[in-house]
Amino acid sequence: MGLNFQQHDFTDAQRALFDQRVQAQLCEVRHELNRDCYNRDEVSLGAELEFYLVNRQFNPAPINEAILDKARIEGLQEELNQYNLEFNLEPVNAAGTPFSQLQQQLDKASRVVDQTASLFDGHAMAIGILPTLAGSHLTEDYLTNRPRYKALTQELSEQRGAPFDIDIHGQDVVRTTCDDVTLEGANTSFQLHHRIAHSRFTDCYNAAQLISPLVLALAGNSPFFMGKRLWQETRIALFKQAIDYRDTNATQWRQPARVSYGHGWLRNGITDCLTESVALYPAVLPVTAERLNGASKPFAELNLHHGTVWSWNRAVFEPGENGHVRIEYRSLPAGPTNQDMLANAALQIGLVEALSDHIEEYLQRLPFRYTEYNFYRCAQSGLNAQVLWPQKNQHQLKEYKVTAILSDLIGKADDGLAKIGVSRAERDHYLGIIEHRLAARQTGTMWQLNTYKTLMSQYPESKVLGELCRRYYQLSHSGEPVAYWE
Repeated sequence: MGLNFQQHDFTDAQRALFDQRVQAQLCEVRHELNRDCYNRDEVSLGAELEFYLVNRQFNPAPINEAILDKARIEGLQEELNQYNLEFNLEPVNAAGTPFSQLQQQLDKASRVVDQTASLFDGHAMAIGILPTLAGSHLTEDYLTNRPRYKALTQELSEQRGAPFDIDIHGQDVVRTTCDDVTLEGANTSFQLHHRIAHSRFTDCYNAAQLISPLVLALAGNSPFFMGKRLWQETRIALFKQAIDYRDTNATQWRQPARVSYGHGWLRNGITDCLTESVALYPAVLPVTAERLNGASKPFAELNLHHGTVWSWNRAVFEPGENGHVRIEYRSLPAGPTNQDMLANAALQIGLVEALSDHIEEYLQRLPFRYTEYNFYRCAQSGLNAQVLWPQKNQHQLKEYKVTAILSDLIGKADDGLAKIGVSRAERDHYLGIIEHRLAARQTGTMWQLNTYKTLMSQYPESKVLGELCRRYYQLSHSGEPVAYWE
């Protein structure tokens, strides 16, 4: 969605041409992947972080354009809503100290964006969903003024034929509707990029699908939406519903959701993911290469279409002279601190690398639909979740506490990081943060919920969420991991 174009209305002829090119490019992918550049052994890591921009009262502040005009840092770009920004990190080699290097980039970006926001009486926060976000902030008035966002709203709304429905049940309940996709912008994430050889892609992707629910349970940081206490990681439910264009009354069966956890274990590398996107989802931004601003890339139409299918673990095909494939882990929330986000990254990468070597042993014992079940249970219940987990010599599926599974797997995460050359000190530091968080049972979500409960006895209800955000902002900018917060 970083592509720039001016068009937001499309003719039938333009749609037909776009579909034709997508199909032709899909046929060429297998040949392209035979090039040596797609099978380099070295692993590299990258990331994107999305910020909330808030005013002095910690309500959303529509100042992203103003900050972009002033901030002097590469990699910063606008996001869907005017109170969000995205920072793209430079990739680093996985060997050595990759998480420290990524944290240095995040520390600098966080400082620059926050200092620039202060020029406009604001702050920058890394938090999955801002607790003070209200319905008044989820209107077209807050949509960033870019044709691609207008086009996305228009296309998804037309295919839906009705407002988007939100119905999320937690400790409280939220039921609401929205006419555009600004609800999607309520979610901010820390998206981790894992570049690997295509020869390893199938095993690594399947490992990612298996373990992502576990990491999500330990990373929750989004308990509130519109002032209501919902899931431990409410982003997961909200994002799926926020752009669900399907007509529920059209047939007795339902089309696959455009935001999904996938439809089965991978068997044939990244081509499975690309083929699925083309075969299951109609184009929503049928912009041909010549209409894109700037130099067009090979496979432009295929990648544009694939980029409008939102898998929680997204397979990315990057063609060109230095072509590569990568997995983007999109389920992790922004915040609470840069150290916490990089600790989540270390756990995710370590487990994928460790389990990928023996992934078939796990897949044979756990049908895919149960890992999807695990994902939504962990989003809903966090560290209180029970998950279905494959075991040696099992004779039926059983539920286990996610905390017990995580405790057993931290050693494997260490092995996986060692396998790709991450230093001993680096592993000890970031996995140590994970171990302490698990022992303390304090995620960003749990801190928010416990603080909310305390503040409700100390402040008028109308002041509680603002005060919660103020304390969160101060603690997150201290840099101390959330497990130590009081």
